[in-house]
Amino acid sequence: MDHKNFMQEAVNTALNGMQNNEGGPFGCVIVKDGKIIGKGNNKVTSTNDPTAHAEVTAIRDACKNLDSFQLTGCTIYTSCEPCPMCLGAIYWARLDKVYYGSTQTDAANIGFDDAFIYKEIPLPYAERSIPFEQLAPEIAIKAFKEWTEKEDRREY
Repeated sequence: MDHKNFMQEAVNTALNGMQNNEGGPFGCVIVKDGKIIGKGNNKVTSTNDPTAHAEVTAIRDACKNLDSFQLTGCTIYTSCEPCPMCLGAIYWARLDKVYYGSTQTDAANIGFDDAFIYKEIPLPYAERSIPFEQLAPEIAIKAFKEWTEKEDRREY
């Protein structure tokens, strides 16, 4: 298969999810060594999970199929430019490359606008629409201290 075929698979995954009323018009496939090893479509409304975007569900599927929490050596084909959450997930999964079909502007034009998130990121915590406030750092740091002392930790 070539790049256009993989993108077509991502779009087909989106269409299938829409036809099954699983969520919005987004689909994704993850490829390793020329084979699809993970698929996902938006399942936000069918699972009541705001994190169940196509890229996240595809990453979960690929990681399960590879029995790994990293996807180095893999390429992701997604029907739309990833939102900030999915972009973060792609970096955490360590995918090699992203191919996307529609743009964030195309998504905004049909009601899926994530521009407000991009605007929130650089704001001081107290000025965000959802305020952020640090609480009890002296308690929270305990987990980090124990992690650094844990001899059998699995690095990632």
